[in-house]
Amino acid sequence: MWDEAVTGYDFGPQHPMDPVRLALTMGLVRSFGLDRAVDVVAARPAGDSTLRLVHREDYVAAVKAASADPRRADQKYGLGTVDDPAFAGMHEASALIAGQSVAAAEAVWRGEAEHAVNFTGGLHHAMPGGAAGFCVYNDASLAIARLLELGAERVAYVDVDVHHGDGVQAAFWEDPRVLTVSLHEHPRTLFPQTGWPEETGADGPGEGSAVNLALPAGTGDAGWLRAFHAVVPELIADFRPQVLVTQHGADTHFEDPLAHLAVSLDAQRAVQEACHELAHAHSDGRWLALGGGGYAVVDVVPRSWTHLVGIAAHAPVAPETVVPSSWRDEVYARTRQLGPGRMTDGRWPVDFRDWSAGYDPADRLDQAVLATRRSSFPLRGLLA
Repeated sequence: MWDEAVTGYDFGPQHPMDPVRLALTMGLVRSFGLDRAVDVVAARPAGDSTLRLVHREDYVAAVKAASADPRRADQKYGLGTVDDPAFAGMHEASALIAGQSVAAAEAVWRGEAEHAVNFTGGLHHAMPGGAAGFCVYNDASLAIARLLELGAERVAYVDVDVHHGDGVQAAFWEDPRVLTVSLHEHPRTLFPQTGWPEETGADGPGEGSAVNLALPAGTGDAGWLRAFHAVVPELIADFRPQVLVTQHGADTHFEDPLAHLAVSLDAQRAVQEACHELAHAHSDGRWLALGGGGYAVVDVVPRSWTHLVGIAAHAPVAPETVVPSSWRDEVYARTRQLGPGRMTDGRWPVDFRDWSAGYDPADRLDQAVLATRRSSFPLRGLLA
C-alpha cells in the first residue's frame, strides 16, 4: 500500500516521527525493484463510518476541528500535545494511512492478495477517544475491526514494536475473537508504562485474549529472538487465526534514540521471516504486515521495512546485499546524511538459545518470559 500523500502525516521539523522515513523506505523498495514484484496500490482515506468501528464520534470530530485549525486542538483528546501536536490536514493524512491498512485487510480477507504490507501504518497507541504516542487514528485496530465486520472469527495481532501495543489491546480487551500479543521494553523504563504480564484481557470471555512480554532494557538479539520464539509460535498455533496481523516497529534497534533495547536489523529481519512462516503455517498465508515506530530514520527504518516488503513479496533481499548507490544519493539529497552501505548490521545469521533448551532462573530475560507464560498460557489451556 502506497500513496505519496501519506508523507503529509507530519508533526513538524522538531518531531522525531519524520515522514522522510516513509519516503526513503519507498525509495529503497523501488531501488531493489520490489515495486515490480508486488502490486503497489493506494486506497481512499477511511471514512467516518470506518473510523467509528474503533474511534468515538466526538473524537473524530475533534480531530477534524484541529485539522482545519490547529489552534482549536483540544488536549483532552490528546491533540495539541508535545507527542501529538496538531497540524493542518491532520485528519486527512491520518485517515489516509488508516484507509491503506483497512483496504489491505480487505484484500487479504477476500483472497485478492495473500499478503499485504502497509509500512506507513502500525499507529498502535491511538485510543478510541484520544491520540497518544504520535498516533492519531489506530489503523491496526481499524483493520482488525474491519476483518471482524467481514466475518472473521479469529484474528491474531503480534506487535514487536519497542513500545507496548496499548491501543490495539484496549480496543479488543473484551473480545475473544482477537488475540493481541505484544513484545516490548518493560513499562518501568518506557512509554506508555503499560504492558505488564498480568494484563491478560477482561474478566469473562476476554480473559486470556491479551498477552504481554515486558523485556528488560538492554535486551539484544539473542534474548529478543529467544523471547519471541518462547511465546509467539505456541500461541499462534493454538489460536489458529484466520488472519495474522503483525506490527513491525523498527524502534527496537540499538541505534533508535527513543528506547533502550539493543536489537539489530538482522534480528528484526529474522522475526519478519518468522511471522511470514507463521502465517503460512496457521492462517492459510493470510498476513497483513504493518510498520510502526522507528526514529533512526536513515540507517534503520528504510532497510528494516524494505526487508519486510521483500519477505512478503516472496522476493527477500539477502542481508549481505549492497544498498544501491542511487538510493544513497537520494538519502543525501533529502537529509544531508550518508546512507548505510549494506542490508545488514553484520550479525546475520542471528543465533539464539531456544526456550526448549532450558530455563535459566538467574537470567532476567528468562524471568520475563516465564512471567508471561505463567500469566497467560494457563488461561488459554497451555502449559506455562
